[in-house]
Amino acid sequence: MSGTYVTEVPLKGSAKNHYKRWSENHLFPDAVGHHIQGVKVHEGDWDSHGAIKSWNYTCDGKQEVFKEKREFDDDKMAVTFRGLEGHVMEQLKVYDVIFQFIPKTEQGCVCKVTMMWEKRYEDSPEPINYMKFVTNMAADMDDHILKVEKKV
Repeated sequence: MSGTYVTEVPLKGSAKNHYKRWSENHLFPDAVGHHIQGVKVHEGDWDSHGAIKSWNYTCDGKQEVFKEKREFDDDKMAVTFRGLEGHVMEQLKVYDVIFQFIPKTEQGCVCKVTMMWEKRYEDSPEPINYMKFVTNMAADMDDHILKVEKKV
């Protein structure tokens, strides 16, 4: 079984600044440390297309690890995380999360979060808890972006 979840998270910070921060995710532990405790680069550089990283994070109160390959689409201001290994990959064959930052005509932007997944086993649960996690992370990053924008 497979599926796709899509939601939009309204944000007060600019799409450009959100995309920049998500592209340079070495800042995540400082910005949203209650979600992300650490990020380690395995291949590539912090902000390079195709870089492979491991994340230490907390989901549903449990410490987990996620190894991913990151892809950018500068024209669409979108960052894709393609799951390679880790706790979530024990239950899923496919786990791709796309964060796209869409400017609004007024102030702020919308983060369109798209999660594509495919179960590894028929009795594996759907990854709704991971969708909630990534959506909350996008919303919580907004406070960090607003602080950065006030300094500029």
